[in-house]
Formats: sequence, C-alpha cells, structure tokens
Amino acid sequence: MSLLVVGLSHRSAPVSVLERAALAPQARGKLLQDTVGAEPAAEAAVLSTCNRIELYADVDRFHAGVAELSTLLAQHSGVDLEELTPYLYVHYEDRAVHHLFSVACGLDSMVVGEGQILGQIKDALAVAQEQHTAGRLLNDLFQQALRVGKRAHSETGIDKAGQSLVTFGLQQLAAGRDVEAWVRGRRALVIGAGSMSSLAAVTLARAGVGELVIVNRTLERAERLAESLGARALPMDAVADELAAADVVVSCTGAAGLVLGAEQIGWAARARAARADGGPVLSVLDLAMPRDVEAAVHRVEGVRLVDIESLADAEANAPMAGDVEAVRGIVAEEVAAFGAAQRAATITPTVVALRTMAADVVAGEMARLEGRLHGMDDKQRAEITQTVRRVVDKLLHAPTVRVKQLAGEPGGAGYADALRELFDLDPQAVAAVSNPEQERQ
Repeated sequence: MSLLVVGLSHRSAPVSVLERAALAPQARGKLLQDTVGAEPAAEAAVLSTCNRIELYADVDRFHAGVAELSTLLAQHSGVDLEELTPYLYVHYEDRAVHHLFSVACGLDSMVVGEGQILGQIKDALAVAQEQHTAGRLLNDLFQQALRVGKRAHSETGIDKAGQSLVTFGLQQLAAGRDVEAWVRGRRALVIGAGSMSSLAAVTLARAGVGELVIVNRTLERAERLAESLGARALPMDAVADELAAADVVVSCTGAAGLVLGAEQIGWAARARAARADGGPVLSVLDLAMPRDVEAAVHRVEGVRLVDIESLADAEANAPMAGDVEAVRGIVAEEVAAFGAAQRAATITPTVVALRTMAADVVAGEMARLEGRLHGMDDKQRAEITQTVRRVVDKLLHAPTVRVKQLAGEPGGAGYADALRELFDLDPQAVAAVSNPEQERQ
C-alpha cells in the first residue's frame, strides 16, 4: 500500500471553485466512509479548511487511486468532475509526505507561517479516528506532521514572520495603519462561534476593541465565548440591528448559504451615514468558505469588504528568506526520517514471523529430545532448552538487525522479500503479524 493525496487549494484553484467545493462538516464523515469503501483505498483522512480540500488515502494502485479519489471529491463537493479536474493536484508516496509536512509548517498557507493549520490537521486526524478510517499509516503521518509543524515554529522564526489569516485580514481592512490603533475604541461584531470566529474575537479583544458583540445560531456557544472575553452574546436574528451599530464585522459561520446580503449591508451603511457623526466606513471581513457575505457588497458605498478572494490577491508581509529555508530543511529531514521509519516497519512482521518459526523449531526439537532421553530432570531440561535458544538467537541476531537497518534505505522492502524466500516463511504467518485482528477473527 502507498500514500496518495488528491486535492485543491488557493494555489491551484480560483476562490470561486474552492467556495463551491467546500465540504460541510457532516459531509466529511461520509466522504471518508466512501473512500475506504472504494476498492483501491484502505485508509482515508480529509483536510478541509477555508483554502484547501485534500483527501489522503493508503492505496494499492496509483492510477486507480487517483481516479477514485478525484471522483469522490467531485461527488461530495458537488462540483462536476470535468470542471474540478484541472484544479486538482496529486502527490504520491514521499511527495505526499513532503506536501503534508510543508502544509503543517505553514509553507503552503495563504499567509506563510500561520499556525492555525496545525489545529486543522489535528481536527482532520480526530475525524478520521472517529470514523475509524485512519490506520497505522495515516495515524503515523498526521501525528508526525503535527510534530514537524511544532518543531518548525519552535526552531525558526517562521511564526513571527507569518500571521494568522485573521490578523492578515484585519491588516488589509486597516489599509496600512496599525491594527491595534485602528480598532481601539471601535465596536466590533463577530458572526459565528467556531474556531476561526473565536480566533477573530480573541484577536479583536486583545487589540483593545471598544465593544465586542458575538452572534451565533447556537446562542449557548456565543455565550461561552463572550463570557471568556467580556463581550456580549446575541442570537443570530439580532444581526440586522447590530450591523448598523458596528464599525467592524467579521463573519465565519460555515453556513451553506449567504449570511449577509448586499441589500442588508447597504441598509446598515445608509443607517450609519445618517448618524450625527456620519459614522466611519463599515469594515467587513469575510473569512468563510463558502462565503458568508455577498460579493456584491464590494460595490456598496460606505463599506469596505475584505474576503478570501481579496486576501488571495493581496501580498502578505514576506517572512525572512532564512526562516523559510530553515523550515524547508526541517521538512526535508523529517520526510527522510519518516520514509526510513515506514520502510523499516515493513520488515517487522517478517522478522517476528521468522523468530516465531525459530521458537517453534526449538520447541519441536525439545519435545523430540525428551521423547528419547527419559531420564532428564527439570534442571537439565531447562539448561538444554536455554542453550538451544541462545544458539538460535545468536544465529538470527545479526541478520535480523542488519535487515532492519537495510529496510530503512530506499528499496529496502526487497530485503523482507529475500528473508521470506530464504527461510521459506509462510506468507499467511507474516500477514497474521501485520494484521493480528484479522488473524483472531
């Protein structure tokens, strides 16, 4: 079996396609189940964020795997396969590992170095584990990706150079001014209480916003978030009234349709303009995918809208080249280590099966010897058994240690084949070690 990833991101597809292909949370579990139910795949995990949808699988055939995963992505995203295909990318084996590790380090993010992707990778693994679609390979891969991402942030300055998407979006709204000075004293409205909305609320609170209001379809979630930040929580039907009073609006709900339309925001802008002070421009940040705010809002007078599409077109502050190169070095090192560990692990069932066979031979020979030497007492029997076992262990020690070392090198899988052939190991015995659950059944 081999690792395969098929996906699309802000680097390969326009935002309009990403928006339509976005997976609802409830759709991810069905996608995972359909993937492992497909013939080429044995394991599956899906990484779905505001600017990427990637399907990871352990497959036994490359071309069949690419075709199946592409078809499944199209079916579950609702975008026709013919339309989706030009925007899909494919990574296989070590390249797939390299891609995920780069993603975990923030090298493939819209804002290089942002750290929120680590939480999204952790969530992707958790969903795959809940759905029982992550086996040894994907568990090892995603857990290692989390460690690589944390290492990159602790050993380099990539996190200082990069920014979260929330911070970057606020910087675009501030149009070159200091974000903290820009939001200080203003009234902010956050729509949604998920991870991205929560991050936005925390960022605004820390920046010193004058008043913070959080609205959400589930009021209880909004209340929990508001309580931790000294904010006010309101139900979703309060949005219309709050819009006219807000200076800054951040929306990220995960809703299937639009949350804020051009007509609604236009009304709020006119209401603000009618105030005695005239009101500043209404600043709106839409971080949702698919979008929460109608694109036509870009043309509404008195409103400045920054959304995922405009963020993709903007240039983030570039992190220092040295930090990026350092992170790339970490990724290359970790990919090599992961590949070596995975290749070495493939030899383990063969080595275990060989030692099991040797133990059976020792037990058989001792039984035969006892049948011929009836006068042995327990002490003699134990001494002879121990001696025979030591001889067998010494004979097997060097080849089994060496074959594990060789298996970690490129092409190392061939050593396991050679060991099975030389010692005439039963393939079913090796398979039983690889899948003990199947053997028990």
